[in-house]
Amino acid sequence: MADALLPNGISIAYDDLGPATGTPLVLVHGHPFDRTMWAPQLAALHDEFRVIAPDLRGYGGSTVAPGTTPFAAFAHDIEALLDRLGVHEFVLGGLSMGGQIAMECVRLFGERIVGLVLADTSPAAETDEGRTWRRELAERLLREGMKGYADEVLHRMVAPHSAPEVQEHVHRMMCATDPEGAAAALRGRAERPDYRSLLARFMAPALVVVGAEDTYTPVDEARAMHAALPHATLRVIDGAAHLPNLERPDDFNAALRAFLSAR
Repeated sequence: MADALLPNGISIAYDDLGPATGTPLVLVHGHPFDRTMWAPQLAALHDEFRVIAPDLRGYGGSTVAPGTTPFAAFAHDIEALLDRLGVHEFVLGGLSMGGQIAMECVRLFGERIVGLVLADTSPAAETDEGRTWRRELAERLLREGMKGYADEVLHRMVAPHSAPEVQEHVHRMMCATDPEGAAAALRGRAERPDYRSLLARFMAPALVVVGAEDTYTPVDEARAMHAALPHATLRVIDGAAHLPNLERPDDFNAALRAFLSAR
């Protein structure tokens, strides 16, 4: 683990493991988690690939910035961290909100991204109903804290039949998240743009992954995203819901390794 103080005053905690040579893989966690959601990927892949996993601002060990955090702010933090690490070109992966932030990175500095991994995410802009829900949820988290929300959504995040230690890890990450950071991200997420036309213009290789039991971003949405990307592979992970990288890490890692090795 390390910390980087960015020029904008935000401190980003991150893991950076693996060989110094080759193209790094950068992994962006979802909401309301932290970089430890990528622990199975760092453990399995770092012998062969350099893997960088930051905590987004507002999460984990990074600076909590209250108010509203637009996706562009998350993306610029990632860019500044990679500049500090001397990384110019990289493969970028993200899950759920992390996948949407990865798409924002494509919008802002896509020329640096030589491969894209989108897991259990959606490129569509938020609906009016969704914007209202996210803003109301932000206020609820500030009033009540994270535990009630974590209890409610745990078995949508991971399937009820997933391993107890996975359920405990996911619940622990959600409960440990600072409500100010979570609320700021929710407000920013409510205002995200539509990335579908952007994906249609992305010419580098892409991997789309989805849990077969995901109800947040169902398989049909993943298939549509796969069809929109010019050079994409689709992998549906059986026995997993919204976090297949934790629920079925061997299957997820195999798909990721095959994608990285084929580049």
